[in-house]
Amino acid sequence: QVQLVESGGGLVQAGGSLRLSCAASGRTRDSYNMGWFRQAPGKEREFVAAIAWNGYRYPYADSVKGRFTISRDNVKNTVYLQMNSLKPEDTAVYYCAAASGTTTRIVDYAYWGQGTQVTVSS
Repeated sequence: QVQLVESGGGLVQAGGSLRLSCAASGRTRDSYNMGWFRQAPGKEREFVAAIAWNGYRYPYADSVKGRFTISRDNVKNTVYLQMNSLKPEDTAVYYCAAASGTTTRIVDYAYWGQGTQVTVSS
């Protein structure tokens, strides 16, 4: 079992930045793929970014490419999502998730955090 706790969400103006953090506990010795997903009101949850145990970054979602950066610190068991040039359409609940395989598919992520709200005002 892996427990995930996100933090760092909040309200920011368009063009601003936020850094989300996701602290993992439990079976963190395993080589988990870590991902960030988001869900806006009335929409399905969607992939944002993912990073493998060795630091390999999967291709970002087109909507965030060039603006968001995922990173991880395996010593601190923490994954980050640096979000720059935020837009109102980035408003959503952001979830951190862990998967045991090399994947970006939502269905393959077995462990999820509770989510953190990001609101971008225009």
